[in-house]
Amino acid sequence: MATFILVDSFNMYHRAKHVGMRGADIDMKIGLAFHIMMSSVKMCYQKFNADHAVFCLEGRSWRKDYYTPYKAQRKIAQQAKSEREQEEDAIMFGAYDNMVEFLTEKTNVTMLRNKDAEADDMIALFIASHPNDNHIIVSSDSDYQQLISENVTIYDGVQNRIITKDGFFKDDKNMTPIKDKKTKEVLAAPDPEWLLFEKCIRGDTSDNIFSAYPGCRKKGTKNKVGMIEAFEDRNSGGFNWNNFMLQRWTDHNGEEHVVREDYERNKTLIDLTAQPDELKVSFIETIAEASKPKNVQGVGINFLKWCGHWDLQNLAKAPDEMAAILNKGYPHG
Repeated sequence: MATFILVDSFNMYHRAKHVGMRGADIDMKIGLAFHIMMSSVKMCYQKFNADHAVFCLEGRSWRKDYYTPYKAQRKIAQQAKSEREQEEDAIMFGAYDNMVEFLTEKTNVTMLRNKDAEADDMIALFIASHPNDNHIIVSSDSDYQQLISENVTIYDGVQNRIITKDGFFKDDKNMTPIKDKKTKEVLAAPDPEWLLFEKCIRGDTSDNIFSAYPGCRKKGTKNKVGMIEAFEDRNSGGFNWNNFMLQRWTDHNGEEHVVREDYERNKTLIDLTAQPDELKVSFIETIAEASKPKNVQGVGINFLKWCGHWDLQNLAKAPDEMAAILNKGYPHG
């Protein structure tokens, strides 16, 4: 049994670059983003005594063809940025591409990218392809909570927390349980099946996925079935499930919707195991090909050269630990 660190690479870099100091120049922002990202990987790797790091990359998502509104608002937001902001983004993305090239060609880590897949597709299917191994997902994306299980944990370096099947914990020596800020009670352990169901009904504004049942109650009333009652009846498919799923509502364009139809659409988009079969085959083939062990020599020197190129002085001061992580090849070869 091996322990894999699965890095949602762009999520980590994107979050890290927003931590940058206000007024800092572009070189300082890039350096800080790289430092935060690599340090998070190192801390996670050491904390969980991992065997191998897998960096998962973005392709052009198949979801954009399946559902036209998917993430459409992000392109609009990008176009609304000032010329200076767009130029800065281009430089930041160029630096990210350089990091990907370095990791791909100059280290022995596994790099997962399929032209039609998002990083979360690759992570979910990598886990499914390695059912007897342990997996630590390095990301701040809440979508991954649907994957939590006995052998899947989330390490959120942005919020300094660890999410397991047993609950939410601070990233400290004692794994201190996290309390709700309002109630002061310890946060309940995540229920992956409920989280997935709730998001499929509520939709996901960050990805521009519309709700399957706008305005529905979490808990029902005497005359109206709510999400909880429907969820509890999901396996038997009884009255509450069907009553809830067959509800109809009309959008602002006068178009009528059936909850079940929009729920199934959202499940395809949100459930990280529900990719269309023909795409799933392609993604699994990508994983099999990328999992072949690499044999890159001189990884430590390569890492120091990369640090020198980006003036990453703090990382270069103690390079041995990070270089050892980058040198460790795929363990099942």
